[in-house]
Amino acid sequence: MVEHDFRYTLMNPQHTLTECRALVPGRYQVTGNGGSIRIGDALLVTLKGSKDLSMRLTVETVRHLINPPGQWTAMTTGPVFGELAIHTWQVNCDSCAKELSFEFAVDAKLGKNAEKPAATARIAELGWNAVGDKHLCPKCQEPA
Repeated sequence: MVEHDFRYTLMNPQHTLTECRALVPGRYQVTGNGGSIRIGDALLVTLKGSKDLSMRLTVETVRHLINPPGQWTAMTTGPVFGELAIHTWQVNCDSCAKELSFEFAVDAKLGKNAEKPAATARIAELGWNAVGDKHLCPKCQEPA
């Protein structure tokens, strides 16, 4: 299994995605150029509407196209979202007042109650510690 990074970048335009669409929650059809995509590989793709969020898709089937050369279409599985919503929140470190502006994804069908757990999980991914309403940046978590 190989991991292919198709997150949005202008640095490598010959290795890009043409389309990524959800067929049903958890199943995606992906069309792209470049890379040697095979069954079982993982694709990292940028979430639509996000600056820095991505998701990991696992290739179930792949069809390499003759024309244009290097293009392929794959059926993949990934995160299950009924209706994807991307939110931007800000938190401040309670020790040094450093500010973190971050994005997180949540299933909008789960309602407002799902936003705080998703935000807390994203803060942890970024190295911050959240306990209740208190937040500590990675630098303030280091022992003195």
